[in-house]
Amino acid sequence: MDELGRPSVEAFRIQPKLPITLVLDNVRSMHNVGSAFRTSDAFAIERIILCGITGIPPHREIEKTALGATRSVVWHHVSDTLQAVQQLRQDGYRLTAIEQAKESIPLQQFRPLQTEKYALIFGNEVHGVSDEVMEFIDMCIEIPQSGTKHSLNIAVSIGIVLWDIYAKGYLPVTD
Repeated sequence: MDELGRPSVEAFRIQPKLPITLVLDNVRSMHNVGSAFRTSDAFAIERIILCGITGIPPHREIEKTALGATRSVVWHHVSDTLQAVQQLRQDGYRLTAIEQAKESIPLQQFRPLQTEKYALIFGNEVHGVSDEVMEFIDMCIEIPQSGTKHSLNIAVSIGIVLWDIYAKGYLPVTD
């Protein structure tokens, strides 16, 4: 790790972060939760909110894919996803569901604004983002697909969306 120039967990915790909060809405798979932590660490996002039935660390299956990122990425659990997103809105976040929905915009058309903080909401593997949360969001982004399947694994979706935002030059907040 020293040769790769990676920060220690302590240094990571104080480095500037992308002003993005991931919200996991009732995600069933502990492997998806672990992958969310690992990808969030890779792109230095500020935190993850685990909602409803979403598994919480410490858990062996989460750690299998997180590889220690549960110690570097700030997280907390909220039992009700709607309550979590209502608080995020009060805190100035742009509530953004990643979902296939009627008025979604394709990911390639989304342009993150440096003046905005984003809460990216990823839903349950079968049911997606809950209807009550979808009624409350500010915008919806969809990852275009051309194959026979109509969805991507949540872990893959998180990676695609965070990479896209990162590649578009959305920068960490520095004090």
